[in-house]
Amino acid sequence: MTGPSGAGRSTAINVLEDLGFEAIDNLPMGLLRRLLDGPGPRPPMALGLDPRNRDFSTGGFLDLAEQLGANADLDLTTLYLDCNEDVLLRRFSETRRRHPMARDANPREGIRREAELLAPIRARADTLIDTSALNVHQLREEVERWFAPKEGRHLSVTVESFSYKRGLPRGMDMVFDCRFLANPHWQPDLRDADGRDSPVAAFVAADPSYAPFLERVVDLLEFLLPSYRAEGKTHLSVAFGCTGGQHRSVAVAEAAAKALADKGQPVSIRHRELMRRKADVRPD
Repeated sequence: MTGPSGAGRSTAINVLEDLGFEAIDNLPMGLLRRLLDGPGPRPPMALGLDPRNRDFSTGGFLDLAEQLGANADLDLTTLYLDCNEDVLLRRFSETRRRHPMARDANPREGIRREAELLAPIRARADTLIDTSALNVHQLREEVERWFAPKEGRHLSVTVESFSYKRGLPRGMDMVFDCRFLANPHWQPDLRDADGRDSPVAAFVAADPSYAPFLERVVDLLEFLLPSYRAEGKTHLSVAFGCTGGQHRSVAVAEAAAKALADKGQPVSIRHRELMRRKADVRPD
């Protein structure tokens, strides 16, 4: 595992350790062969290779990955944690840490130098996780999604609502557009409510297209879930979007999540725009 400083490598390797990996962070590349030549059997290993190490080089990393990948006794995956420049700059500003590649210069210069250094590795990584819009909890979920042991684990479903004006949520497996449904925004008495409120939910459900749409979506998910389980998938992310992410998408997401939960499917639900407005905690 590698990636730019500030992209969440330490968090990710801690998650992998919690998942049962033997985790070693900031490992000098020169010690990797000696480590792998040690006695076995070994648990799965998560190795963080840090561009700050004195023996780190792009060419050396790629050569090492190619050689290890050719070893039939090893199952190698290169994980690259990425993050956009402005978010990295904000993170360094918030923590007041110096960028390791720009100790006496503007952090932006160090971010750009590191991105240039790592670009060939990023292009050849097996798995790329962009942490720009993720908090630590969402990063944990994403790492677990890709690397949690599949044996004995159930497939869980996350249902999310969002606003198209703010862009598609990252990492979704399926996205459904709810903008064809009647919009409660144009009803003055419903404008300040959201899709979790019964008057809004009833208004959306009254649209003639609502029931057939919801039925088909739930039927599709029920049809696909057994195949995903058989394939070894441990997590499925489904998103419903509308214009503002407050009414239609929230109502449909709530209904779809309830329908799946009623059938015994482990489901969690997240309303992205409502969370951004800090409106997720509501009075009884």
